[in-house]
Amino acid sequence: MEYLILLEKCIWLGMAAIGFAVLFNVPSRALGYIGILGALGGIVKVLMTQQDVSVILGTLFGAILIGFLGIPFAHKTNCPPPVLAIPAVIPMIPGKFAYKMMIGLINLSGDIDQATYTHVMSETLNNGLKVMFILMSIAGGVGIPLLIARRDTAKGMHIKRRF
Repeated sequence: MEYLILLEKCIWLGMAAIGFAVLFNVPSRALGYIGILGALGGIVKVLMTQQDVSVILGTLFGAILIGFLGIPFAHKTNCPPPVLAIPAVIPMIPGKFAYKMMIGLINLSGDIDQATYTHVMSETLNNGLKVMFILMSIAGGVGIPLLIARRDTAKGMHIKRRF
């Protein structure tokens, strides 16, 4: 039963990535690869958070997987790697934590007593920091593999041989 739930999450994560890719007008030849990347990266995040690993680290490892797998997929589709990687990581954006942070900020702007204020401020700051670190892990997880492999791509080596 657990495997069916994970399979369902994979399907929905892949569909969300494909949806964002369509929104960004990505070439249709890349949609299947984006779906695979979104499903794999998202399921890494889900599996790691189920194993009591921080959601930040789970997101980082999912984004790193997307970043590294996006490079060979980009060669197969003749698209730049960010065209594949960016729509694939968008489903991992922390909407729940950002929503809770904004609700906390709205509550802080109203009239609340001192005891409640401290608790709401603590929760708002906690959610805001989670959002910030998750977004940084997404950016680093996708960007660093693309920067590392940029020099060593097959196309780049092919061009160097000619000159």
